[in-house]
Amino acid sequence: MPRTKSKITIAAVQAAPVSFDLPATLAKLEDLISKASASASADEAKRPDLVVLPEAFLSAYPRFLDFQIGTRSTESREWFARYVKSSVKIPLDAISSDWISDKPIYEQDQDDFWAFQRLCLIAKKHQIYLSIGVVERELIGSTLYCTNLLFSPSGRLLSKHRKLQPTAAERIVWHQGDDTNPAAPATRDEKGEERQARDDNLPVVETKIGKIGGLICWENFMPLARYQLYRKGVEIYTAPTADSRPTWLPAMQHIAQEGRCFVISVNQYHAPSDFPADYPPSLALSESEKAENKPWSRGGSSIVGPLGEVLAGPLWDKEGILTAEIDLDTLHGARLDFDAAGHYSRHDMMVNLLNKPAYSSKEE
Repeated sequence: MPRTKSKITIAAVQAAPVSFDLPATLAKLEDLISKASASASADEAKRPDLVVLPEAFLSAYPRFLDFQIGTRSTESREWFARYVKSSVKIPLDAISSDWISDKPIYEQDQDDFWAFQRLCLIAKKHQIYLSIGVVERELIGSTLYCTNLLFSPSGRLLSKHRKLQPTAAERIVWHQGDDTNPAAPATRDEKGEERQARDDNLPVVETKIGKIGGLICWENFMPLARYQLYRKGVEIYTAPTADSRPTWLPAMQHIAQEGRCFVISVNQYHAPSDFPADYPPSLALSESEKAENKPWSRGGSSIVGPLGEVLAGPLWDKEGILTAEIDLDTLHGARLDFDAAGHYSRHDMMVNLLNKPAYSSKEE
């Protein structure tokens, strides 16, 4: 699908979910998107084309929750069950299909895919491309994935990316993604032609506003994963994260320069008060710590241009919405002296080296 314009407006939403409460978080999501659109309502040209939300926004990043190695407790099992119940199931036949067109509007818990349908309808109602981090649940069982979804303004799911490698203790509650995702069996369209659902787990989607792809949090430190996106021509690179260290922004600037693309990195801002009152890490706080409500994630969201220039942010210590107008036509000029998947790649040589044993030399 060719681009219909070069200049587009990005909105990066730094906020906390209503943790472990899927219905309430979906309501907050719609409110946040309404605010992002309303802030530019006086100027139609500045209304966001793409709205990006953080990692695991639906419906929690389980920060500081202690699933101990070598032992399990009744409490940890109960919290995992709450996490599963607040996760999102995604139909196998949704990618690039008009999945909502022949469905009734589901009420909460009326159907396995009620929350997924709500996301489709939110994107369609607000006529935006929507990139959002969700905790995805397998259709059978209780296995969870850290997943990022991209929806079109028509409410179609354009891509699904499961985090390839959860970081450290995340691996206790999130499973690894693969190179492809499970897909529905092939079907035939009205012309009798076979239609196979797209199931690429490192997707870059060509849309009316540019080629959109991305990685989640510390996946962005995986050089070969980044290179796959560069090879597919990513222009708008989403990097939802849970990393609120000041060292994160330079990493995003590096990726923007390396890929000669626009990078949108969005983190949650959350504090103990954004979690349930009985959340174990909150209960462990002293009364003075509870009163202070010191942030557990300071945020640090940003939008970065293809030469590493910071276009918006970083936003610290509060919820907020960053916006920036970007011009995709500037990407050609940015690649004059460096093109990671083109004239600077040495692709054949590097692939050949990767297929050989790697060793280091020794000083005599």
